[in-house]
Amino acid sequence: MTKPTFYAGRFAPSPTGDLHFGSFVAALASYLQAKQAGGHWLIRVEDIDQPREVAGSSKRILDDLARLGMKSQSPVLYQSSRLPAYRAAIDGLLKEDKAYWCACSRKDLPPSGVYPGTCRNGIPNGKTARAVRIRVNHEETGFDDLIQGRIEENLANTIGDFIIHRADGIPAYQLAVVTDDAHQGITEVVRGSDLLDSIIRQIHLQRCLGLPTPSYAHHPVATGTDGRKLGKRFRSDPVARLPAAVSLGLALQFLGQNPPGEMKLDELWAWAEQNWKIGLVPAVKAITFNAGQAD
Repeated sequence: MTKPTFYAGRFAPSPTGDLHFGSFVAALASYLQAKQAGGHWLIRVEDIDQPREVAGSSKRILDDLARLGMKSQSPVLYQSSRLPAYRAAIDGLLKEDKAYWCACSRKDLPPSGVYPGTCRNGIPNGKTARAVRIRVNHEETGFDDLIQGRIEENLANTIGDFIIHRADGIPAYQLAVVTDDAHQGITEVVRGSDLLDSIIRQIHLQRCLGLPTPSYAHHPVATGTDGRKLGKRFRSDPVARLPAAVSLGLALQFLGQNPPGEMKLDELWAWAEQNWKIGLVPAVKAITFNAGQAD
């Protein structure tokens, strides 16, 4: 396991399409936080969900990041190379009875969506094991987000024992991400607030696996005028159609920074690395961004 002597941050895109403004914002915030701390910025491609992967997406994302001025300071890690590590983590949790096999499908859940513990004490007669769930407790778990403030959740009340190994044989996102963050020695995770719902589950898994918990900062996500998360569906996305310096300026403004007027890309990067202040990032979960008017 890599153990850095200083700050390590990361950007972890899924190769389900090209880089867009929303993911560029996440990359930029994590990159500038790492640069200001004098640490490392790493890229991890989360490519274990093969059915959702778009051919060539990984390369295009990395190429776009490079065009915009960002490259990983260590070789890019692909989750698909880490399957043995995920299996080992799951096997260890099962052996310690911190996790168990479950025969339930989504249709077996009550309307609340909270898993009732049907298979906690064994698979019911006539049922076949499908997935692996981690046991949770009734304790309130919390953390202090650098942007959003105090976040608390009682997993037993909000979700119940949750899946860490899916019925289709794919390790769940929550299991993979905490295992990889520890493997890469990540000390701080800067990412979009759409992942706030995952954080308490990830902290619980870190504790069960005996892994360190990084600090976290969840910036607002970009939403369209329809209120939906800005993503690959916006053909007018500025990352695809505007010069790199203009896209960088827009992303800095979105994150609450106040970049100067027109500057060349290298000049704007120099300003951003020197003047980045995470305290200026708005403490809201979403901000409307009209991609069609970003000219």
